[in-house]
Amino acid sequence: MPVLALLGGTPVRSRPFVRWPVFDDRERRALDEVLESGVWGGYHPKIKQFEEAFASFHGARYGVSTANGTVSLEAALLAAGVGSGDEVIVPPITFIATAAAVLRVGAIPVFADIGPDYNLDPGRVREAITPRTRALIPVHFAGRPADMDAFGEIAAAHGLTIIEDAAHAHGAAWKNRRVGTFGDLASFSFQQSKNLTAGEGGIVIGNSRALMETVRSICNQGRRSGGAWYEHVRLGTNYRLTAWQAAILLVQFSRLEEQLRRRAESARILDERFAALDFLQLPPPDERVTCHSEYLYMVRLLTDRLGGVPRDLFMRALAAEGIPGVGGYPYPLYCNRVFSGLNHRRGDCPEAERSCRESFWISHEILLAQPDDLADFAKAVAKVAEHAAELREHA
Repeated sequence: MPVLALLGGTPVRSRPFVRWPVFDDRERRALDEVLESGVWGGYHPKIKQFEEAFASFHGARYGVSTANGTVSLEAALLAAGVGSGDEVIVPPITFIATAAAVLRVGAIPVFADIGPDYNLDPGRVREAITPRTRALIPVHFAGRPADMDAFGEIAAAHGLTIIEDAAHAHGAAWKNRRVGTFGDLASFSFQQSKNLTAGEGGIVIGNSRALMETVRSICNQGRRSGGAWYEHVRLGTNYRLTAWQAAILLVQFSRLEEQLRRRAESARILDERFAALDFLQLPPPDERVTCHSEYLYMVRLLTDRLGGVPRDLFMRALAAEGIPGVGGYPYPLYCNRVFSGLNHRRGDCPEAERSCRESFWISHEILLAQPDDLADFAKAVAKVAEHAAELREHA
């Protein structure tokens, strides 16, 4: 039996996976065009071109690009009129920006637990609604669309605004409709790790002309479309995207559909390989999810079926075999000190806390690899599991 690499053996894999971001001379030519144009800021035609193309792809009439996916959430909340004293329901398993944006506009994030799909649990959202609830932010976590049927019904029944956090979900679809238009507004990120990236950047999309005009005004120093340069109709700031980022995004966007297809096929292969392993638990299938962007390939490690091998030790052993993974969030968001003034504590969201103990993820670029590379992933998981007893001895 081969020895674990963590214990001095030969790793399953020594060569790297696909480098991310993927780029070629098309990005260089696009950047040269911006350079030679002399218009490097927020008014280059490439910016409008990207906004329109991205919004249209997701079925939205309007798009407003931003400096990043954090300020896009803030702009969306401000445009929706969320402010001091309002409550906004958010999941505890997400990047901090989802909840921090709520605090930054003066509102209060209220954490509701997730379901086994890592997305907000509609039942727990209903329990969290109070007379002060103004909005909810479903996160399409890992690229899997949240239950937008349920959230649409909840919002309609209680008069709530929905802001979709689609930072993970470029091109994802719920019942053959791409995410981004189920709510009132949607926010996407183009940060370095995202499926569509320019290093940084973001966008808000939506179908309401009035709301989206407000978003644009907030992001552009309070100006109005068609107004004078020094005319400011509301309090805004500079959240604008640069022409450099737009140039990169347009080229990256041309690859998105093919990359979505490749990731989906790779995820299907891994699902088939892992289905027979009783110590791994995959998110439950849902036929309403017609396109998962596979930003993260999520797995839960049932440690009791491996004799109690801790998740983090299992991940260390996988990394030694040449399989890069991440143990996920160490604890739910409400355990961070920045949220200590809120009425949340450990035990409030048991599914989220279980996720932090058991889950790990593989980043999307690995799903762009070839089938032989995916076979290495599966082989390494099986190898580490076979050596569970030895791992426990070296814990």
